[in-house]
Amino acid sequence: MIPPPAPIRLLDLAAEHAALQPALDDAVRAVLAEAAFIQGPAVGQFAAELGAYLGGAHVVPCANGTDALTLALLSLDLPAGAEVVVPAFTYVATLEAAALLGLRPVLADVLPGTFNLDPAAAAAACTPRTGAVIAVHLFGQCADLDALGALAARRGLALIEDNAQALGATFQLSNGDTAPAGTVGAVGTTSFFPSKNLGALGDGGALLTRDPARADLLHRLANHGQTQKYHHQRIGLNSRLDTLQAALLRVKLRHLPANTAARQAVAARYDGALANVPGLAVPARDPRSSHVFHQYTITLESPGRRDALREHLRQHGVPSMVYYPLPAHQQPAYAYLGYRPGQFPVAERLCETVLSLPMHPLLTAGQADQVVGAVRAFFGK
Repeated sequence: MIPPPAPIRLLDLAAEHAALQPALDDAVRAVLAEAAFIQGPAVGQFAAELGAYLGGAHVVPCANGTDALTLALLSLDLPAGAEVVVPAFTYVATLEAAALLGLRPVLADVLPGTFNLDPAAAAAACTPRTGAVIAVHLFGQCADLDALGALAARRGLALIEDNAQALGATFQLSNGDTAPAGTVGAVGTTSFFPSKNLGALGDGGALLTRDPARADLLHRLANHGQTQKYHHQRIGLNSRLDTLQAALLRVKLRHLPANTAARQAVAARYDGALANVPGLAVPARDPRSSHVFHQYTITLESPGRRDALREHLRQHGVPSMVYYPLPAHQQPAYAYLGYRPGQFPVAERLCETVLSLPMHPLLTAGQADQVVGAVRAFFGK
């Protein structure tokens, strides 16, 4: 009897981990044998290996991606009420970190093609109270680091890169250098949430910087602000990456380049089948940035078409997801910022028209063809 085809999944962590099971088991056994569950040797080893992967950047592990953003802002010593420019189309953690520190998130619209922060909108959002700009490398592709870096330098601001979705991407700078995402600004952040391209088996995060002095400060801030045990020079956080998660991430880091290539191959297959479908736009590419495809996100011509396509895909066994259904300025928690509907038209439109298709490194060519076949059938192609 021919077995039924494997179901298509939006992501397939169980299958990814099954392929690595012996190495993951060995990593767990080693941590259990050492019994150094907090700040054990695997934490420093993972930080060094990830730093080498990122071209020699300093890596400061922490508890999660939101803590990483909070620590990045904390390291800037901004005064209370200082403004932080953030994209209006992003996950709420980008705003949350600023708000929790008594800073004021100031929203700027994004570019309709790449979904990333519009440098012109970011510049227009700056005031004398602005202290930082957070560039979110959304869905796996870098924001315009040349333009945003120039804005930061011109205005004396700190550029923070929220690199939770683009670890492994690179950006070709105007000076000819190719830089890993997260290593261009004053500080970068990332997340090891399980669904990320490099995901832990629980929570985790890290900060990235080229500046050894900032790395030292971030280490202290993530460990209660202490320079040595029981000596606290700064107010900090208790934000540590567990030894067990670091050990597991060391295993998975070795497979990140191959997994990225597999994601890119799936994206190329999607592109080839969907690029010329009327009423649908495939993800735009900035030629200066590589794309690691944390998500493969298409844009529909209208909200009604998006919702109808999503239901059509569900009926044909194809999962999909909307990232994100509500722009930042329409979240009730941030009503105090005083923004009105219509102020960020690109972000608002994207929230109504984007749809992410299945994307993971174990998605087969046949499964990808099933996905695009279902999409094309919806459009009568």
